[in-house]
Amino acid sequence: MKEEITYDIFDKVDIRIGTVVSVKKNEKARKPSLVVEVDFGEEIGIKRSSAQITHYYNEENLKGKQVIGVCNFAEKNIAGVVSQVLILGSIDKKGKVILVHPSQKSENGLPIA
Repeated sequence: MKEEITYDIFDKVDIRIGTVVSVKKNEKARKPSLVVEVDFGEEIGIKRSSAQITHYYNEENLKGKQVIGVCNFAEKNIAGVVSQVLILGSIDKKGKVILVHPSQKSENGLPIA
């Protein structure tokens, strides 16, 4: 388990629901990755991420899917892509990412509490 944090620290993390609007391979990445654009609603807009999620996901099964992401990370250049959001998922024993998503269709931009 990681270090214990207070609610005040957790409350600083802006976690939202969004819908994937585009997906393409990140050709410059050392490890197989996808460039994913997610619509987080009117307030936040569309944010981009380079994500190592190619074991289970591709353009066909990811586009239109709702995901959950951390929207207030500082931007980071990952293999030529300015990554603006961290899409959340669990990591299995083999290092494969399984995305976290809402169980029902939700409005883009809704906060996770």
